[in-house]
Amino acid sequence: MDTTTADPLVGRLLDGRYRIESRIARGGMATVYLALDVRLDRTVALKVMHRSLAEDPAFVRRFIGEAKSVASLSHPNVVHVFDQGTDNDVVYLSMEYVPGRTLRDILRERGRLPAREALEIMIPVLAALGAAHQAGMVHRDVKPENVLMTDDGRVKVVDFGLARAIEATNQTRTGVMIGTIGYMAPEQVMTGAADVRSDVYAAGIMLFELVTGQQPYDGETPMSVAYRHVHDTVPAPSSVIPDVPPLVDTLVAHATAREPQDRPADATAMLVASVDAHRMLPRMTNPPMSHSQPDAHSQPHARTAVFAAASVPQAAPAHTLIQPKVEVPRQRRGFRPNWFLVTLAAVMVVAVGLTGWFFAQPELIAVPNLVGKNVTVAEKNAINNGFQVKKAEGQYNEDVAEGVVISTDPVAATEVEKGTTITLVPSLGPKRVVVPNVEGMTENDARAAIAQAGLTVGSVKRLANTEVERDKVIRTSPQVGEKVKEAAKISIFVSAGMVMPDVMGMPKDEAAGYLGGQGFQVQVNEVDDDAEPCTVIAQAPKAKSEVDRGAQVMVTVARCGGDFLDWFRGDNEARDDQQFGVVPGVIGKDIKDAKAELEAMGFQVRVQRLGNRGVVQFQRPLPNSERPTGTTVFLWH
Repeated sequence: MDTTTADPLVGRLLDGRYRIESRIARGGMATVYLALDVRLDRTVALKVMHRSLAEDPAFVRRFIGEAKSVASLSHPNVVHVFDQGTDNDVVYLSMEYVPGRTLRDILRERGRLPAREALEIMIPVLAALGAAHQAGMVHRDVKPENVLMTDDGRVKVVDFGLARAIEATNQTRTGVMIGTIGYMAPEQVMTGAADVRSDVYAAGIMLFELVTGQQPYDGETPMSVAYRHVHDTVPAPSSVIPDVPPLVDTLVAHATAREPQDRPADATAMLVASVDAHRMLPRMTNPPMSHSQPDAHSQPHARTAVFAAASVPQAAPAHTLIQPKVEVPRQRRGFRPNWFLVTLAAVMVVAVGLTGWFFAQPELIAVPNLVGKNVTVAEKNAINNGFQVKKAEGQYNEDVAEGVVISTDPVAATEVEKGTTITLVPSLGPKRVVVPNVEGMTENDARAAIAQAGLTVGSVKRLANTEVERDKVIRTSPQVGEKVKEAAKISIFVSAGMVMPDVMGMPKDEAAGYLGGQGFQVQVNEVDDDAEPCTVIAQAPKAKSEVDRGAQVMVTVARCGGDFLDWFRGDNEARDDQQFGVVPGVIGKDIKDAKAELEAMGFQVRVQRLGNRGVVQFQRPLPNSERPTGTTVFLWH
């Protein structure tokens, strides 16, 4: 059986805005659905809380408060919360839809990860947690299930604040610990208290699991695992997988210290340590070298080699012979230079000159590829590689999240002098325009204001409204203050003022009283007519026409004074077998129920709308009137 089609929420429109398309995942606290925000025409993920939580008022209050806090947390590695709401028994969050898999899915598929790759996942996770910690928030449930990996390699953390909201429910009052036992810090196990260092502990456990493929503690029951978190020291990952680098052992040991004060102060502090560790780890992507080739890190620098060649004294040529001294007769000789020494001296002068020239040249290094990295991480990476950094003004980009580098100057791989300044251009994320406030404006003024904001006008609809002056804007869709794409269409709803009610056929006094109560100036004109006496036979303005409050209205009625039976007998052929019945009073009843009751008694019914109440406000004939069966009874609602 397809559980998606069986899910009662699939196909439902929540809050008149979110159409649920399919179910994505189901967890212990909530179910996640793929939905379409029909107002903004965008795909979102809806996290719907389970009924047991939605029925707890304390949870709903805390949930709404936490949702507001999380919505204010803007970070490229945090799944953005757009909206929260309730629809009868449904409590939900509207969030950014992130297509991809959880980190848990990747671990199941691949097992353990190389140390560099594990840190490349942890760094954005810690950046997200660090932003939350700086904002005074604690995640409380850091684990691979709450880390999303997109198909293009981006990392997103989800479920900020949910654990805190659940702490307000009856579950915690019965001693249930909130969090996932395999990642709980000792203080969470002992007291239930959690702060930013509890998130750091969970991040350390997650790093252990990434590089080893397993959690540090395993037990037959959750309580046995909790006991070990409190009383044991987390082992070094290299004790499980010997090739885990010592740098990672150090990171895990620091993050998972049993005493909170012995851990990094927050996720940002652990982020800095992780970036440093990642920088110092050898790159595993280089092609392997043969055993005969020396390690690239141990080879002397080319310039060092030149300096050595220039500094080592030169040995005498192999063919040089040392001859015994021969006595020769003393004679006068001219100056005869030692050409070997002259040559050697010249070589040394040239070598020393070349060495000085070589070392006087600036050192050239390649610009690293920083595009696609978080600006903070990219800046630190550039500085660690010997560059200066300048941040340019951000640029809007529909495809790159806010705070991620979209370009550099110079570009990656360019060889430049050490100390060169790299300009980072960060993304401002997709450009969004705030819908201007045009309420109370005329349609033309509203059109101009919307165009000036960089948006376009969609449909224009007129609605009956007694509160807003006719021809003035009541509201827009999307609403004032919402952020939408540039050039998005904005629908305008304009007041039609009052709509003339339909009082045709209504008794004179009821018609005059109702219209007067609606603010009209009423004039009644009686004329001779064949219609039932004292009933409205004409009205001006006509029904459903747009009118202003206080407008002059004339109703024309058949002259009053006659008796209904006299009128009836005069207007109809007299019959001795004519059946009469008493018309019941149905004022105040639901219009459908009233109609069914009258028809069951043999009367015909004609319904006329005055507003949208759905409840009978007036009737004709009046209650308890005697009328022939088959008579038409008029109902106004």
